[in-house]
Amino acid sequence: MSGMDKDLKNLVPSKLLWVDLEMTGLDIAKDVILEVAAEVTDFEFTTLASFEACIQHDEETLGGMNGWAMSQHTQSGLVERIRHEGRDENTVRQDLVGFIDSQFMGAPAILAGNSIHTDRNFIKKWWPEVDALLHYRMLDVSSFKIVMQAKYGVFFDKKEVHRAFDDIQASIAELHYYLEWFKRHA
Repeated sequence: MSGMDKDLKNLVPSKLLWVDLEMTGLDIAKDVILEVAAEVTDFEFTTLASFEACIQHDEETLGGMNGWAMSQHTQSGLVERIRHEGRDENTVRQDLVGFIDSQFMGAPAILAGNSIHTDRNFIKKWWPEVDALLHYRMLDVSSFKIVMQAKYGVFFDKKEVHRAFDDIQASIAELHYYLEWFKRHA
């Protein structure tokens, strides 16, 4: 193991980069990112900084969403927000790179969220400059969910908003709920 690999393996992070993306669907080959939110927290889940943006897309792209995404993103108001407040994707990507750089100062950021591997795959494909700033390890709240439900019968009632910033808040609350459950049952 090289010195760099060992350093990454032994890195003890002091904060997390929570990310949620909303996309036109889940097919990485054809779907695109519509909205991004990022929140940096410490391990007490105190917000240290946040970032949020929606991406400008043409009507053809918006109309090409799968049925679930079209219904959900119309109902949530995201489609209208994209039409009126959408920003150029290159600008959003560079702003996100700057946000991560300013918060992690060269250290690789631990990506956190629910089913975060899906978001990571979209980041790898569409935003490689962002991916380059991320640690290879991720904190996936859905892994906790599987254990808590299957082993302990503990369920977290999470609202399904499907807006990036709201979903991050729900993921943080869910992980906090599970960790508090462990404290009470230790």
